Amino acid sequence: MPPLIQFDHVTYRHPGSGQSSLPALNDISISVEKGEWVAIVGANGSGKTTFARHCNALLLPTHGQVLIDGKSTAQATHLPQIRARIGMVFQNPEDQIVATLIDEDTAFGPENLAISPPEIRERVTSALTTVKMLERKDRPPHLLSAGQKQRVALAGVLAMQPECVIFDESTAMLDPRGRLDVMAEMQSLHDRGITVLFITHFMEEAARANRVIALNKGNLVFDGAPKAIFADLALLKACGLEQPSTLLLLNEIKALDPQLSNLSMDFEQAMREIPPYQGSFVRSEEKNNQSGAETLIAVESLDHYYLRNTPLEQQALFDISLEVKSGLAHGFCGATGSGKSTLLQHLNGLYRPQSGEVRIGPYSLSDPNVDIRAVRRYAGLVFQNPEIYFFEQYVGDEIAYGPKMLYGKEGLAKRVRDAMELVGLDFEAFKDRVTYTLSGGEKRKVALAATMALQPRLLILDEPTAGLDPASRRNLHGILADANKKGIELILSSHSMGDITELTQNLTILSNGRAMRTGNTADLFNDAQLINEASLGQPSVVRLAVRMRERGWPIPQRVVKAEQLFSALRAMNGGQAHG
Repeated sequence: MPPLIQFDHVTYRHPGSGQSSLPALNDISISVEKGEWVAIVGANGSGKTTFARHCNALLLPTHGQVLIDGKSTAQATHLPQIRARIGMVFQNPEDQIVATLIDEDTAFGPENLAISPPEIRERVTSALTTVKMLERKDRPPHLLSAGQKQRVALAGVLAMQPECVIFDESTAMLDPRGRLDVMAEMQSLHDRGITVLFITHFMEEAARANRVIALNKGNLVFDGAPKAIFADLALLKACGLEQPSTLLLLNEIKALDPQLSNLSMDFEQAMREIPPYQGSFVRSEEKNNQSGAETLIAVESLDHYYLRNTPLEQQALFDISLEVKSGLAHGFCGATGSGKSTLLQHLNGLYRPQSGEVRIGPYSLSDPNVDIRAVRRYAGLVFQNPEIYFFEQYVGDEIAYGPKMLYGKEGLAKRVRDAMELVGLDFEAFKDRVTYTLSGGEKRKVALAATMALQPRLLILDEPTAGLDPASRRNLHGILADANKKGIELILSSHSMGDITELTQNLTILSNGRAMRTGNTADLFNDAQLINEASLGQPSVVRLAVRMRERGWPIPQRVVKAEQLFSALRAMNGGQAHG
């Protein structure tokens, strides 16, 4: 029998790109057998999405051929059968949501396969139950959060019952529990004999697959077992990747303290093996002094309704009250649909308070005469799905659009160049790139550069690292931390607990449109009950630090970053001999 998916010397160039530019895929030959579970990894722009879109004939090779169960994707007569067998959950769920109600959208695919109405109803109910969206089946998709839209897109594919499902960064916008649910669904599909391919920038997810395919600048550079690629540090670095965070943690602590050197490399097993502390080192806790800081944002008794006074009215925010202080980067986190994006869009005037009050710096958004342009110069917002809001065809023009409107053409080129360099986009290489040819991660960098070019006092970021490869994520963390040191105040919402712990000092946790608690980031993440109630997840380093404290290790209570844990271990060994 032929492989389910076969690439035969496939090269692909985006329309309009010259022969001098690198192809998006370069001479790829590879096959995927029925029933495999394959992770596709690589840096932003490496060709992952382009590869995936060749698998169901959304793209056709410039050279070479793609065969699906022996049938060429180049033959139009094969397309209905190919696309019925190969389902795909896109990186941007809006690209595949077509109906006005969730229920109807989920039924769209089976209806086009001429499935009987009773079976369609059964498939729709099953798919929406799987992704936990059945109770919202009568809601319009455009009113959902990005994470909820991803769930709906997945339901639409599952309802078609394909032989292969391709997930293109389908967990990027989901909360930690939602990501675990999707990975569990992948495992379930695989167990039922369905072929699963998934693109991910989360190395912990890639480690769960049976096989990893790595791309770098359009070239196939690895095809093998997860353990093999994570053992090849040189290859990971060349591809802009890294080992899973749990593996990095264990490797480092095993090297830092002899008492930990024999721990298992399985994280859960290692947690059980943490030995009692043998030593006399005592650590004093440090307290943050936040008194006297300027109030940047004050929200009081804020409610917000979508489609107010209509049959589809839904309350998104309930009596939100909080303060954001200067000098302390502030995070917002919560489960998918908890109200994070809705709240952020109140913080630069995209939404005006329906009830309650929002004050941004010196501006009250309850004042009907407030200068909204001044508010948006003060508080710049980088959206969750930046490509939706692009105005221009070329990257340079897109980044120049805002500052040109606000400040005119004087010094514009320097503003654009400085902003691009700040976010890691080479000016000469990207200024004339067509925006639609960018990868998802590159689009996020362009959106951030466009906002940074406005030179705001307050930078608000909604899911800033979704879709970024590990190297780009670390780079962006450095960029934002440096901007914070230079006086740009940071507010960010994220489903990545790593973003929150690395970048923020204070945190508000939201749940079902309500503010559960606001406080020090480390204090909140160390409250396991609170984190569980919010459907989040404690980062691995927090879980490890908690377990070590339980075993008597003098680890500071506010450890939430890997480097904080490593520093604590170095301090213990700096004046003591252990083991």
